[in-house]
Amino acid sequence: MTLAAEVDAVAPGQSFRLGLRQVLAPGWHTYWRNAGDAGAPPEISFTAPDGTKTTGFDWPAPQRIPFGPLVNYGYEGHVLLPLTVTPPASLKPGDVFTLEAQANWLVCEQVCVPEEGSFRLDFPAEAAPRPDPALAEAFREAEAALPRPSPWKASLGFDGQKGALRLDGTDLTPATIRAAGFFPAAPTVLNHAAPQPMTASDGALRLGLERGAVPLPPGPVEGVVVLTDAAGGRSAFSISATPGAVPTALAASASAGPGLWQAALLAALGGLILNLMPCVFPILAMKAMALARLSGAARGEVRGHAASYTAGVLLCFLALAGLLLALRAGGVVAGWGFQFTAPAFVAGMSWLMLAVGLNLAGVFQVGGAVGAGAGLAARGGHLGSFATGGLAVLVATPCTAPFMATAIGAALSMPPAATLAIFAAMGLGMAAPYALLALAPGLARLLPRPGTWMERLKELLAFPMFGAALWLLWVLAQQVGPEGLAAALAGALAVGFAAWAWGTAQRARTPRGRWLGRAGGTLALLAALAALPGLAAAPAARPGALAAAGNGAEPWSAARLAALRAEGRPVFVNLTAAWCITCKVNERVALDTEAVRAAFARQGVAYLKGDWTDGNATLAAVLRAHGRAGVPLYLLYPPGGGEPAVLPQILTEGIMLRALGADPA
Repeated sequence: MTLAAEVDAVAPGQSFRLGLRQVLAPGWHTYWRNAGDAGAPPEISFTAPDGTKTTGFDWPAPQRIPFGPLVNYGYEGHVLLPLTVTPPASLKPGDVFTLEAQANWLVCEQVCVPEEGSFRLDFPAEAAPRPDPALAEAFREAEAALPRPSPWKASLGFDGQKGALRLDGTDLTPATIRAAGFFPAAPTVLNHAAPQPMTASDGALRLGLERGAVPLPPGPVEGVVVLTDAAGGRSAFSISATPGAVPTALAASASAGPGLWQAALLAALGGLILNLMPCVFPILAMKAMALARLSGAARGEVRGHAASYTAGVLLCFLALAGLLLALRAGGVVAGWGFQFTAPAFVAGMSWLMLAVGLNLAGVFQVGGAVGAGAGLAARGGHLGSFATGGLAVLVATPCTAPFMATAIGAALSMPPAATLAIFAAMGLGMAAPYALLALAPGLARLLPRPGTWMERLKELLAFPMFGAALWLLWVLAQQVGPEGLAAALAGALAVGFAAWAWGTAQRARTPRGRWLGRAGGTLALLAALAALPGLAAAPAARPGALAAAGNGAEPWSAARLAALRAEGRPVFVNLTAAWCITCKVNERVALDTEAVRAAFARQGVAYLKGDWTDGNATLAAVLRAHGRAGVPLYLLYPPGGGEPAVLPQILTEGIMLRALGADPA
């Protein structure tokens, strides 16, 4: 047990978080605020200067821990119980703020051991709080594990000892909910060891309960509902249910989500439109060269290249689907574009775009390409067409085209075979324009004849690749800050040197010159790869930098959203990421316009912006709760309460004004 703080220095009157951090040996556990049939929750008290304010623990969602005929509620492994401390406003910069704490807890396996600890923390006082970057991730994980306010209506009742809890909401379906459990806040409400059988229909979920030996207390029954989705993701929600009649059994609903065939059709349409999205533009360079090469080719060769490109697209989509399924089966939250939340992947893709650009510009020829992806995609032959298709899919993932959100959300809630089928349909949609050449190879004759213009076009098309590399470096800067960007730039310099060295080796006239060029290029590439660990070690960029930018937006948090809704204000939520091109275009053309800003001001709309650049679990849970596997997600909460409207992923100023009730004209 340790007492952890999210700051190294405090500021007068400005709150910060502490946490009782527990790392438990296998088989041992501690307890939630309601320990269940036995046990006791941790307690803590503070000695602090006058004017200091402290809160109690915020309790992460617990788990059921059976022991013989009993069931306890608690934590295994590691957990951080956060609380909030506000230093006195009279504190002055240069003072030392001393906080002493006395905590006790019960830790159990086959036996239970009561323990206690004394803690002291001395914080320097400064003009502004100074975060401790070493503990930032631990507090983010703790916040992600806290129950969120329930978006669903809850009702609870008993008939004798038997009863049920019912949740009503349009996003509750048998396809999305695999398991559920209710943890009451009061220890006497339920028979904790009794099973909680679940039944679900589209729009409602019912949990069978058995009451405890003591009569229900007056007033609402509070607690936490923990839902496990079809992919194994766990989400917790605080509920307050007024006791009444036993909630009725679930009836079938006609508001079912899309089935397999509907989702596959939406996926194919989304994949087709993905070709028009801005994140795919850099790959148009390689597509244009490939199409130009097909001009005047034999029918069989045209069909072969089109089939190779289609196969590359399909296999890459299926690989992404398989990786998503594997990550979710392992408990990792992952959605569309998830790989762009990893700084090493972003840096590697930036270097790959740079290498492809240098190849197109003539710095080196294929044969000594920087990495298999650049060389294969840039070369001729069927292997080049195949690799171009795969690379097009990887670069397309920061974009979400219309129809894709519904299709991907449905795919990730279906059995693995259906998920793979929907992703394959999306790949067929994306490859359709090129695959059309396989069905009608005569269309290739409409293309311009090959000539010297192809070499000039090839050199010109290097510049979209360089632009893509610069954009990816900008994305990386949002994730890892200046130190990480410096490591990526050093790697890019090494990749550039490797390309030049291999090009020199290809033009060398002596074996010694060729050997020196290849050796230099290989060493430079190894040096670039050695820069990748620096990205993981680099401190993260300032939290909220992206979320707080533009149009008077505040950073999104569940607490801030709840506070604004409690005030009865309308709220617009924009979940975005630095690597999401669709998000950036929407902000430019639809959100950051004078007319939309004026409509926000007239109607008192609060604007919250959540940054999913680093793939944090809290926002991933929000995406999942609204049936999305990636950004963008736009939610418009009405004034006075109620469910939010989910706006389209491709926005225009007119769509926004109509959603706000303003005249687009």
